[in-house]
Order: sequence, then C-alpha cells, then structure tokens
Amino acid sequence: MSTLRTVIEAHRLIICVGAGGVGKTTVAASLALQAARLGRKVLVLTIDPARRLANSLGLSRFGNEPVRIEHPELRGELWAMMLDPHQTFHDLIERVSPDSTTAQRIFHNRVFVAIADSIAGSQDYMATEMLYDVVTSGRYDLVVLDTPPAKNALDFLDAPGRLARFTDQRIMKWFLAPYEEPRGFGRLLMGTSAVVFRLLGHIFGREFLGELSEFFQAFRDLYDGFRERSEAVIALFSDPDTRFIVVTAPTASGVETARFFLGELRARGMPCAGVAVNQRHLVGEEPPDAEQVLGPLAASLAGDLAPHTAEALVARLGAADRRLRELSALEARRLQVVRQAMSPGQEMWQARRQLREVHDVEALLVVGAQLLGP
Repeated sequence: MSTLRTVIEAHRLIICVGAGGVGKTTVAASLALQAARLGRKVLVLTIDPARRLANSLGLSRFGNEPVRIEHPELRGELWAMMLDPHQTFHDLIERVSPDSTTAQRIFHNRVFVAIADSIAGSQDYMATEMLYDVVTSGRYDLVVLDTPPAKNALDFLDAPGRLARFTDQRIMKWFLAPYEEPRGFGRLLMGTSAVVFRLLGHIFGREFLGELSEFFQAFRDLYDGFRERSEAVIALFSDPDTRFIVVTAPTASGVETARFFLGELRARGMPCAGVAVNQRHLVGEEPPDAEQVLGPLAASLAGDLAPHTAEALVARLGAADRRLRELSALEARRLQVVRQAMSPGQEMWQARRQLREVHDVEALLVVGAQLLGP
C-alpha cells in the first residue's frame, strides 16, 4: 500500500497547491477518482477559471451545485463542483449577517454593488469560504480541493483572514467616526480624514458619502462573523484530518514554486503529505541499443525503400532515445532540489507525461494509478 493511498483513505480534506500549469486540476481529479474507487464518498472542488476539470470529466458545465460522476469502477461516489464566486459571496453575506434586514441593506447598497465583483473575484478567498462549508457539511468522506493558479504563492494560504482584515474595527472606526459625532457631516471638515472626505464629497456628492457610511456601518456588524469563519478555516488548514499535497511539473518554475510551498507549509505548521510530480518523462535504467533492438526488423521491412532508409530511421530513433534520457536526467536533477526541501516523512509520487491530453475519466484513472503505484 502506497503512502498516497493511505492519505486518500485516511483523511477528510486534501488541498492541492502549486504553480499554474503544472496539472493541479489533473492531480486533484485523479486522486478524487482513486478515493471513490476505494469506496469513499468524494467531492472534488475546483476554482479553475478555464474549467479544465469540467472537460476532464466530460461535463459541459457545472457550478455551485455538486454533480455526480458515474463510472463502473467506482465503488463509492464521486461528486464534482466548480466555485461560483458571486453566489458564494452572496451566500456568505447572508450567513454572517445578524438578520435578513442587514443582508438586504448590504445587497442594495450602491457601494457594495460597485465593489462586489472585485471581492468575489478574489478566487483564493472565495475558495476558502466554499471549502469550509462543504467540509463541515458532513456530506462527504473526503473533499479534494484544486486551488486557483497562484500569481503569488502565498495568496491562497493568506486568504482566510482577508475579509476579516478589511472589516477590522479599527479601519471601520476611521471611516465611521465623522458620522458618529452629533454634528454629522460637519465633522467631515475636521480631523485627519477631512481631506479625503472633502475630496470624495466634491467628486461624488453628499449622497455618495451617506451610502459609503451605510456600507461601512453594515459591514461593521459582520466583523465578528468574518473573523470567526477565518479562524475556523485557518484551524481547518492545520487539522490532523487535512493534508496538503504540493503539485509540480519537472520544470524550473514549477520546482521553484514547489520548494517555496514546502517551506511555507512547514513554517505555518500545516500538514503536508508530500509532492506529486506530474508530466514526468520516465525511462528505463538500461539504455537500449537501437541497432540491436530495431535493426533486423527495420531491414526486413525496407526492401522497397530507398537505400539506407532503415539505417537512417534506426539512427534517428537512437538519437531520440538519447535526448529523452537527457531530458529525464535533467528533470531528476531539478526534482532533487525539491527532495532536499522535503521534511522527514514526506513522500514524492510521479505520473508520466501522457501521450494525449487528459480530458476524460479513463485518462484520469491512468494518472491516478501511476501516482498511487502498485
């Protein structure tokens, strides 16, 4: 039994992190498939804006509602869901609001409408919110998260407290102080915020300032809810039932990001099972002699071809094999840097580069089987 099989059998949450383009979506879906093969009820959650996972699973579209994936090899259940950031943000506001009146005040506030797209567009933050809900719902034995491509590798790890920091009471106080004084708008012309408020009032008018005040007053009521959820998500990241898996490809940029993630997870005390290497060029230990292996066959089939065609073909195949081995050796040297950054007890698993695009369940099963090993 491989360590990776133990990981998907024994834990409640697996979070795949790594650079963009290394195959996090493929690895996350492959691990979820393997867990479902082993009899678990699994949800794979993706935030990939290109929706590659939908293509991989043969689905035309899916969103904030889980869709079940059927396959004869699955003893358990496999469900897939793609994050809808705007719906997730809407649900979050309703959940943390003290009452429906407060929620409706926020939804109809023009300042909120203007910035809602920007907040919901923070895929890292919305991913942590949706992740918390599906894990704590108790509907699944295992949740596998395919994290967004990281422009900054720390974006996802720092995401949970982002909205709580935005609604910090010290920030709210700065914006609300002018309105909480008896003189109301007269206070706008006094104090350290006077210049800012005078400029805003000149550009947008007093009506805008009133709506800005209402926006921050409403969000102030949500601070405790945002803070409690961010603390719960951070605790979930460090829970014994959680495991991070760093996904990389054997490229210079992928390896550097993987090394960085390993260090950050260790520094933050977040449990990392190891590194999954995707798109690896793997070769046998003993290089074959192309002339010895293919020479007689090529000669027997070249009777009606131009002279020396068979010899040229065999020579080219031999050269291609040597180049492949050089590439594999280069990848091994790069991955050695990752191994040196790994902590005791962490493992490295590898999946070969596939000859075709991974766009269906059968191909995902192949990748998963290679990662788990015999």
